Amino acid sequence: MTEKKRNLERLTGVKGMNDILPRDVSLWFFFEKTVTSILHSYGYQNIRTPILEYTSLFRRGIGEVTDIVEKEMYSFIDSLNGKKLTMRPENTAAIVRAAIEHNLLYDGPKRLWYIGPMFRHERPQRGRYRQFHQVGVEALGFKGPDIDAEIILMCQRLWGDLNLTGIRLELNSLGHKQERAAHRDQLIAYLERYIELLDDDSKHRLYTNPLRVLDTKNPALQDIAANAPKLIDFLGNESLAHFEGIQSLLSENNITFTINPRLVRGLDYYNMTVFEWVTDKLGAQGTVGGGGRYDPLINQLGGKPALACGWALGVERILELIREDQIVVPSEEGCDVYIVHQGAAARSFAFVVAEQLRDAGLDVILHCSSDDVLVSFKSQMKLADASGAAYAVILGDDELQRDEVSIKSLRSDRTSGDNIQQRVPGKRLSEFLTNLIVTRSGKY
Repeated sequence: MTEKKRNLERLTGVKGMNDILPRDVSLWFFFEKTVTSILHSYGYQNIRTPILEYTSLFRRGIGEVTDIVEKEMYSFIDSLNGKKLTMRPENTAAIVRAAIEHNLLYDGPKRLWYIGPMFRHERPQRGRYRQFHQVGVEALGFKGPDIDAEIILMCQRLWGDLNLTGIRLELNSLGHKQERAAHRDQLIAYLERYIELLDDDSKHRLYTNPLRVLDTKNPALQDIAANAPKLIDFLGNESLAHFEGIQSLLSENNITFTINPRLVRGLDYYNMTVFEWVTDKLGAQGTVGGGGRYDPLINQLGGKPALACGWALGVERILELIREDQIVVPSEEGCDVYIVHQGAAARSFAFVVAEQLRDAGLDVILHCSSDDVLVSFKSQMKLADASGAAYAVILGDDELQRDEVSIKSLRSDRTSGDNIQQRVPGKRLSEFLTNLIVTRSGKY
């Protein structure tokens, strides 16, 4: 291949890392506005962490023997200092690292939320991408079952505000470390009886993380997993009381749920409460989001011991549900004004007018074209109409000579007479347009 031909090759994005195009942005804005409003209503504060973290953070936080750490992380050596970095595959470990590093809990518990891209190297499919977005909450320093119930209620409120249906809540408790240890011994003994039937992943996890065997998606192993010893049978009084407290609070708030004894989640930092929101509408990617308690994690990452819980929701999967349910999403409104102009003098004046209107708080698109290209008023008006603008401001030789500006409504009923072109003095333009738009849309 010649050098010239190589330079002309069509470039594409990385597989599984998708562009979000303008036509899709209304859906993203709708979701983001809805979820952030709910998070603020519960008193959660936004926190933003870097996309890159030291790999050791995720190995220690998520767990060495997890699919994420073993197979899915984007990691590389920093050429400047030789240290290994990873593009965050999830954000809880990073939030906890930030809380420890900046001593966020010095004055008491914190309610935090985040939104942003995560990265996992896995096979792309519907609702499962290599760059994907999560919104999540982390409640740090809270002990009782009330905070567990609160973060679950937040999700239920989100489904209601988004008008989503068919999302089910599944609950389980993983208990304390010693309770899991007692269950682990019996679980290993049980699975050893079927070792010849286990797939390679399950054999690999048998002695390192046997709880993950219960979460297998292999149809041939479902009966074995279903009949395995249940962790809930090993819970002591404290763990049971916490779990029952959550169930009571959810029931009192009319939240329907199912106890799923095989629910373990895919990250090692979980203990006590775990939960998932699942749906049948997305095929294999039925988990919309999930979370639970991770009480050991803050201490595990070097901080003073403090209890914590949280959840993360997959944004792309929720957007797929919105599309699946054919929910009508408000489109992002077009700008207020589109300025069309013709002639060198009008072009210069158009820039001044545009800035004056922006100073008045209006959203303005100014028609732009090459100096040597004359675009007719008719063509410019088509562009103005397509832009979604409420009004066109027209500047030409006639307007300049009279120190006037022509205004035409682009969105009114054609039979109402509101679309008649009007002329106003240039010095009154900002006031006149602002009054029109306030009356028409109640923007201010």
